[in-house]
Amino acid sequence: MEQRTRMHDGIVGALILLGALLAAFVHPYWLLVPGLIGLLMVQSAFTGFCPVYFALDKFEGRPGHDLSHHAH
Repeated sequence: MEQRTRMHDGIVGALILLGALLAAFVHPYWLLVPGLIGLLMVQSAFTGFCPVYFALDKFEGRPGHDLSHHAH
């Protein structure tokens, strides 16, 4: 698996887990975090735009591109 795909999966997984833990121990409103991530994942399936890959591109100084360049 490509390193960028592993980074993406790690970031998304960590955010979902963090939202669930904060909902369990702090306040149920934190369930909005995993819910919004789920919506963004559905959105990216239709549009090809993923905010995590966009942020990784900016962080690494790569030109922008969509999910079609990534094997899943």
